[in-house]
Amino acid sequence: MEGQSVEELLAKAERDEAEKLQRITVHKELELEFDLGNLLASDRNPPTGLRHAGPTQEAELRALARDNTQLLINQLWQLPTDRVEEALVARLPEPTTRLPREKPVPRPRPLTRWQQFARLKGIRPKKKTNLVWDEGSGQWRRRWGYQRARDDTKEWLIEVPGNADPMEDQFAKRIQAKKERVAKNELNRLRNLARAHKRQLPSAAGLHPTGHQSKEELGRAVQVAKVSTASVGRFQERLPKEKAPRVSGKKRKFQPLFGDFAAEKKSQLEMLRIMNSKKPQLDVTRATNKQMREEDQEEAAKRRKMSQKGKRKGGRQGPGGKRKGGPPSQGGTRKGGPPSQGGTRKGGPPSQGGKRKGGLGGKMNSGRPGLSGKRKGGQHQGGKRRK
Repeated sequence: MEGQSVEELLAKAERDEAEKLQRITVHKELELEFDLGNLLASDRNPPTGLRHAGPTQEAELRALARDNTQLLINQLWQLPTDRVEEALVARLPEPTTRLPREKPVPRPRPLTRWQQFARLKGIRPKKKTNLVWDEGSGQWRRRWGYQRARDDTKEWLIEVPGNADPMEDQFAKRIQAKKERVAKNELNRLRNLARAHKRQLPSAAGLHPTGHQSKEELGRAVQVAKVSTASVGRFQERLPKEKAPRVSGKKRKFQPLFGDFAAEKKSQLEMLRIMNSKKPQLDVTRATNKQMREEDQEEAAKRRKMSQKGKRKGGRQGPGGKRKGGPPSQGGTRKGGPPSQGGTRKGGPPSQGGKRKGGLGGKMNSGRPGLSGKRKGGQHQGGKRRK
């Protein structure tokens, strides 16, 4: 009995050991595909046991999930490990399976102007503690925010500086200075965002404090300020002679979701007809306007060409050519020019070889005879007088 009991005990111990080994050792016909970066295991073996499981299908599914999980854990134990705060941590590799996302992976936040300067100069930020000692209250308080240390906004008395106006309100001055600091920080934040997205801030978002803005800049700033309300400037008050603001952009119109199904059917059939038709769709009005525009452009080009030719015709020509109105040194004749240039002039002075009626050296009716002219019916001054 004692021998049999010992043999039974040994057999039981072997069975228990085999069960333990079977729990961590799983045999598969096809090896599983592992993506340890995502803790993913893919089983390509066909589920033949589930088809004939019958009422024990739930147990078969649990056994299958347990075996696959065991194989995944066995792979994790083969990875390099680190100890963090008395805990053993496995270093996972990079994931190989791309999981679908609703939105793209966020990009790293771009550096601000100060961060770029600090990186260039090698300036490292110093981490400050959140609590500091407040000597006035005698306790530890926050460095910033509500109930902070050395809070000067709680003072009921402010000393007037020696170089300040004694009638100036120091409390209002402190509040105004804080508003200016907040506005400056907001402007710097917007500039950092615009620099990160490589965009330029709108000119009307903030006028430059130079005092020399143009009329267009001021008008644009006023227009943007008026439409920057919840009602887009619809209920803004206007000056007596102020013009109505021009609406920039067009309001989009959408078809109702539930509307005239006959019109929708007609539009869809028309679209299908156009897509199936082999002949191109021709817009007669558009084609006619294009043809008329091209003809007008051709006529305008011809007129410009003719006018340029006319200007060149009255200009300087080469030697041997005739030119009306040009000097005879260039081979042309000129009517009305001085005789020194080879032309004849009617009505010019006789000293220039021209003939002039009623002028000097010519016949003059009712002129002065003293100027070598004949005068009919005038005072006799060396000429003939008609009785």
